[in-house]
Amino acid sequence: MILVLDFGSQVTQLIARRIRELHVYCEIHPFDLPLETIKRLKPAGIILSGGPASVYEKNAPMPSKAVLELLRSGTPPVLGICYGMNVVTLAFGGEVVKGSHKEFGPAELRITRVDPLLAIGDNTTLVWMSHGDKVTKLGAGLETLAVSDNSPHAAFRHHDKPIYGVQFHPEVTHSVHGKEILRNFVLRVCKAEPNWTMEGFVETWVPRIRERVGKKRVVCGLSGGVDSTVVAALIHKAIGDRLTCIFVDNGLLRKGEADQVVQLFRGSMALDVRAVDAGKRFLKHLKDVEDPEKKRRAIGVTFIEVFEEEAKKLGDATFLAQGTLYPDVIESVSVRGPSATIKSHHNVGGLPERMKLELLEPLRELFKDEVRELGRVLDVPDEIVRRQPFPGPGLAIRVIGPVDEERLRIVRDADAVVQEEVRRADLYDTLWQAFAILLPVKTVGVMGDERTYDHVIAIRAVRSTDGMTADWARLSDDVLARMSSRIINEVRGVNRVVYDISSKPPATIEWE
Repeated sequence: MILVLDFGSQVTQLIARRIRELHVYCEIHPFDLPLETIKRLKPAGIILSGGPASVYEKNAPMPSKAVLELLRSGTPPVLGICYGMNVVTLAFGGEVVKGSHKEFGPAELRITRVDPLLAIGDNTTLVWMSHGDKVTKLGAGLETLAVSDNSPHAAFRHHDKPIYGVQFHPEVTHSVHGKEILRNFVLRVCKAEPNWTMEGFVETWVPRIRERVGKKRVVCGLSGGVDSTVVAALIHKAIGDRLTCIFVDNGLLRKGEADQVVQLFRGSMALDVRAVDAGKRFLKHLKDVEDPEKKRRAIGVTFIEVFEEEAKKLGDATFLAQGTLYPDVIESVSVRGPSATIKSHHNVGGLPERMKLELLEPLRELFKDEVRELGRVLDVPDEIVRRQPFPGPGLAIRVIGPVDEERLRIVRDADAVVQEEVRRADLYDTLWQAFAILLPVKTVGVMGDERTYDHVIAIRAVRSTDGMTADWARLSDDVLARMSSRIINEVRGVNRVVYDISSKPPATIEWE
């Protein structure tokens, strides 16, 4: 396995994802992980992530002296990325200073010395920079491998130990040969074995679940999405009929979704599914709530209340299974390194402090694409595996501002049009997500020779590989025209449609 020490970069998880794409297992741990734990993990290589701090600042995040000694030994091999590169620089007595200006965006990397790490078949490549500090002097034993216009030491290595540093971010897709550089480090430098698969994940987790659950019962919150469905399939494989799935119709679902979900799971997957109609309860708790964080927390608390009530009826339920994924965790709470919280997810940051059911989250370290692959291994129906992500808080966070039945009707009807037109244009499988958002403004319009003052719908469509970064989809004029025309003509209360052309970052995929 490869160990990533996290110094707080918002894209640290992408390092793990790229390495797992090579079928090599990878774990992310805090930068201050004790030496004893590292030795117990026995990593084939260690990667130091980027981060928002500067190494020369007071209280800058640093590994312990014992861990720095391990890193200086080069056993196992080490790769420092951005902030991590600066940590390596200081460890060998080099100098890092605040740059005269920040370097953010694409840069040309010019390779000046032949080395296995940068064996990409060319002497130049485009990489993604995101830093404000600069290495001005290399430490003892370090030698430059590549430069850029603003980085005289854009990549370096130790002359006789497998210790490397790169100023750029090879983990992001903007670095053209980034994945190849990580492959070189993992497979050529570390000589890690590419033997980690979703089949192996099942073999590992089925006995873990059986051991942890024992003879108790597990309640699974089933939404109909990929994550909760795959969790249910995995746990069902482990404990069979001691799994009870609870599908909560929270009144925040898409058109016809509740009936479709229940029929699919009771039929195709033969799961024990209890359907609970709690729509009025959720709307009551959301009344006059405008702040998106408060919405998410209100929904999370209400979900748990419903689950606990249903679990009581079962008598022996002890665990609550959820489809929490890696991106949910990193965007909700700073659980690894000193990263910033972006938003709370209802099944992470929205949980009440005192919860009677014990959480069971076997997918917590997986990315969405890995979950889809796992679903195929578990024979989850293809229509679920291919399904676009749908947020746990549902349409509540696609109604900007207060949530009520009328606003939900508008966004639900508009979203149905978006879904139909995306499928009609055969775009569903090429888009990460496509949906409608109800904006908290009204605008003047003219319909049927009469003046109107109605709502605005925004359409959001993005392409992505993991949800951590995303680019807005360049939908054709014809597709957008059909969506706009249909929404304005078929959805009562809407007279204007706009299209969101923001990427992530700086925007998030969802508006709230």
